[in-house]
Amino acid sequence: MKQLISSGAPWEPIIGYSRAVRVGNVVEVAGTTAQDGEEVSGATPYAQARRILEKIAAALEQAGASLEDVVRTRIYVTDITAWQEVGRAHGEVFANIRPASTMVEVKALIDSRLLVEIEATAIISR
Repeated sequence: MKQLISSGAPWEPIIGYSRAVRVGNVVEVAGTTAQDGEEVSGATPYAQARRILEKIAAALEQAGASLEDVVRTRIYVTDITAWQEVGRAHGEVFANIRPASTMVEVKALIDSRLLVEIEATAIISR
């Protein structure tokens, strides 16, 4: 059974994606940014990463999972020199969970105000 989780973003049906998809005990959370409607939450990489992780937690909850189930994150930043800010936010959330993680610099995200995008994979083991 496949469960689709929507964030309600207007571009989901246009682009043809879901915020998250659960198949069995696996949940994949799509690239998530700090975009909230027309606004971007947070002007710094740290603040955006914290907001993104809140949104990922909410998507996981809708799928019947939690941050403790996350086994992998992928972090995209528009300026790799901000790695410590983004890493600090990630570490505050995942310090005891310690998923496998990758951080890479990308040329740009879909909106120039966006500095960070994060994907997550969770495996529900309970």
